[in-house]
This record gives sequence, structure tokens and C-alpha cells, in this order.
Amino acid sequence: WKEYQATQSVCGVPLPTGLTNAAKLPSPIYTPAAKAAVGEHDENITFERTVEMIGPELAAKIRDVSIAIYQAAADMALAKGMIIADTKFECGLDPQGRLVLMDEVLTPDSSRYWPVEGYAEALAKGENPPSYDKQFLRDWLEQAKVNGKPWDKTAPAPRLPQEVIEKTAAKYREALQRLTG
Repeated sequence: WKEYQATQSVCGVPLPTGLTNAAKLPSPIYTPAAKAAVGEHDENITFERTVEMIGPELAAKIRDVSIAIYQAAADMALAKGMIIADTKFECGLDPQGRLVLMDEVLTPDSSRYWPVEGYAEALAKGENPPSYDKQFLRDWLEQAKVNGKPWDKTAPAPRLPQEVIEKTAAKYREALQRLTG
């Protein structure tokens, strides 16, 4: 959202003007990121930078497979009353050089899930919709303090209160229940 506000694009993908926070895009977009050094935040990059890093064929394959997986999952989730606002996939190559999907996928840890109910109201207010993902934890961390000062996202992280852990776990369980019925 911050990048869109500043540039009217995300990861080099131009977007329509006038979008509001949490607005649905005309179609899914591919927004790659490059892995950062341990302890650093991954860096959002453009598709063109991906091509420079891994070549046009593999970059296109990752983009196309990512969008196809997202679209299929988003359609299934919508049938269960959930919106997958965004997600991340981690890809790599196996020893034979074949593209593989790594890590977990489409969980509340890697995806932003919003319930259909309440979405339109949040959109009209320009607010983040209610969510079943780690946004609750992120919001808490934005307000957290370390040694009396706002946390600057460097180690050590603030200690999570049990209440935050329990509420985050409850959101994950509710997403599982809604999606699997």
C-alpha cells in the first residue's frame, strides 16, 4: 500500500490510479522479492530484475506458475467465504535444475486472508479488513517497545505476550476451520 501511494505501482507493475487501501486489483499481479542476508528483510524487486538474476525463461515460468497457483487457491478460498489478498511462494531449483516450490504455501503465515463479510465496509472506510493471518502480530509489533523505545525491527525482537501468541494462533485456527469446513 505504501509503495502504491508513493509510485502508483508495486514492484514496477503500474496500477490504476485511485485505488484505495485493500481494493481488489483488476487482475492478480506478480511481485517478486529477492532473499536478503540473514537477519535482513527481503527486497522487493521488479520482474525485469528477476530476469537479470535468473534469465527470462525461468523468470517467466516462476511468474506464470505463481499467478496460476494463486488464482486457483483464491477461487477455492472465495467459495469458502475467504479472500486471499496476497500470498508468497518460495521457489528454488532441485539438483537437476527443475523448478520446485519450497516451504509452506497458502497458510496464514504466508498469505493474507480476509473474510468476505466485513470486506466492503472496511474498503469503504479505507481500512484494513479483518484478517486471519499474522497481520495481528505485525500490528502489535509496530507498537512494541524494546528498552522503552519503539522496536526498530532489529534483533533482539520484543518478547511476545502470551495473549498475542494465543490470539494469533486462534486466527490461524479459524482460517483453517473456514477453509476446510
